[in-house]
Amino acid sequence: MFTRQSPSRGPGSPRVVGFYDKPSGSAQYVAIDDGTKTCVLIDVVQDFDTRSAGTGFTAAQEILDFVRAEGLEVAYVLDTHPHADHLMASAWLKAQTGAPNGIGAKVAEIAELWRGIYHLPEAFDVARDFDHLLEDGATLTFGGLEIRVMLSPGHTLGSVTYVIGDAAFVHDTLMQADVGSSRADFPGGSAAMLWDSIQAILSLPEETRLFIGHDYPPVGNREDPAWEATVAEHRAQNPHIAGKSREDFIALREERDATLPLPDRMLYALQVNLRAGRLPPPEADGRSYFKIPANRF
Repeated sequence: MFTRQSPSRGPGSPRVVGFYDKPSGSAQYVAIDDGTKTCVLIDVVQDFDTRSAGTGFTAAQEILDFVRAEGLEVAYVLDTHPHADHLMASAWLKAQTGAPNGIGAKVAEIAELWRGIYHLPEAFDVARDFDHLLEDGATLTFGGLEIRVMLSPGHTLGSVTYVIGDAAFVHDTLMQADVGSSRADFPGGSAAMLWDSIQAILSLPEETRLFIGHDYPPVGNREDPAWEATVAEHRAQNPHIAGKSREDFIALREERDATLPLPDRMLYALQVNLRAGRLPPPEADGRSYFKIPANRF
């Protein structure tokens, strides 16, 4: 797996190791307090084969192997939102490490929305499957570091950003600074809310390191995936932000989103991620089955 390390800048600043999952284009993170040998895992991916609907934990195991080789204790397993483009590994990681898992509190509203889409009125007990449903402004601590939760809706109505010192894990708000922003056309999404969330993120100190959720390297620009840029770099370089008004952004984002196909994992992913990465309950034969709405999108 392709990895990069972002060193700590001193007291209060985490060391961040990013792991790139090529099949889903996802950046997964280990944020580390080296002084206490503790860490948090953020947006770790569960393997999924769209042809066979097969699942696995090869990518997540590689991250756990790194954590154990470094002698780290996992304090929390966190996700920024119920992802549409990959299955999350939250429940599996919780079982492997004993660490509590968490996500933004508005996942409860997202669950209500998707109960209707899947016609599963009793599904998705998020209070059971997540130990922490994190409100805007909530804080957690690990080692000597604090995690501050920022509600950052737009991509979904319940996305959150985790701010840890001079590092912010901004999920699917921004893409890399040479690419732009993330789509806002999923159920509950909004380009206007996304602009407001991005502006709040870009109000952080200009040296803040922003770690994004996905990268698809631009053809002819660079070969390797990238996922880190500062607030200052996004303000100056991001083509969806620099020199754009709120109205410009909304028009650009909505026009672009109208051309994008549905992610090929989305209808599988949401019914798993709203269970913290658990498959649907086994049926009488002991097997789990996905429920896919026909002609809904």
